[in-house]
Amino acid sequence: MTDVAVLGAGSWGTVLANLLANKGVNVRLWAYEADVADSITDRHENPLFLPGVKLATTLRASNDITTVVRGAPVICAVVPSHVFRAVLTAIAPHVSAGTRLVCATKGIETETLKLMGGVAAEALPQAVFVALSGPSFAEEVQTGQPTAVVAASSDAAAASATQRLFSTPSFRVYTSDDCIGVTLGGSLKNTIAIAAGILEGLGLGNNPRAALLTRGLAEIARLGEALGARAATFAGLAGMGDLILTCTGTLSRNRQLGVALAGGTTLTEYQATHRTVVEGVNTALAASRLAARHGVDMPITRHVAAVLFDGASPRESIQALMERTLKAEQWG
Repeated sequence: MTDVAVLGAGSWGTVLANLLANKGVNVRLWAYEADVADSITDRHENPLFLPGVKLATTLRASNDITTVVRGAPVICAVVPSHVFRAVLTAIAPHVSAGTRLVCATKGIETETLKLMGGVAAEALPQAVFVALSGPSFAEEVQTGQPTAVVAASSDAAAASATQRLFSTPSFRVYTSDDCIGVTLGGSLKNTIAIAAGILEGLGLGNNPRAALLTRGLAEIARLGEALGARAATFAGLAGMGDLILTCTGTLSRNRQLGVALAGGTTLTEYQATHRTVVEGVNTALAASRLAARHGVDMPITRHVAAVLFDGASPRESIQALMERTLKAEQWG
């Protein structure tokens, strides 16, 4: 069985590493925090990011990233998007040509506006890139809830190998060759989920939520097609599926942030009391800039960015969306 290095011991990284370990895969997990690495190795638990879960006794963790990646033919990156480039740059001297890089990170690089595939092409060009994305709360995957995701790569063999590696009776992996669509859908849904949380926090009901999801998906598809993705991808697991889960599920950190914003909490206040990364925050800013660069209209994303970074009123932003110029409904 292939050795796998998993980078990132947050809830999702720990669950993916544990899934593989339970399949008999030799997994080396990198944790940024030394105490987290020690707890996983010695006590088989991650109380900081996955409390109450007993992990596989064969799972080992370290905070020495060089030791973790050296010689691993497969690397699964599950680090926050804002450190993705730095982490890949750090490991580059220790990664052999042809190594498969499975990216479970969802986001857009704020400075360059590149998707994670673009970042990987620059920081780790010797690796074969595969995106792993779809509707998957870590806590539910850990308890064996039936889950379906997508492994996308321009290299069909790499996508199929990733499919086989991660698939279990309760974790079904499909393949795709649309890396742009799969990675973009997984990123942009987080920003729409912040908007869904705002609706919830304002006490709004099912009608506005249905409108938000539908029009949110339309603007995701617009940007996706402008970047070269296939529209059909956004009707699948990495598009509609992930959007529905993240916008409606109570476990969604992005949705929870939106609820707090609607209640008057500022982004700074929220971040001061929450350790986990809410990817939709930076994605809102990056996607707004990317949309402007390509001349794509993304009003929901733009208003979420204004609430997060410009102090715009959540309630007034919802009203502004409803009062936009009347037009015919279009997909994409």
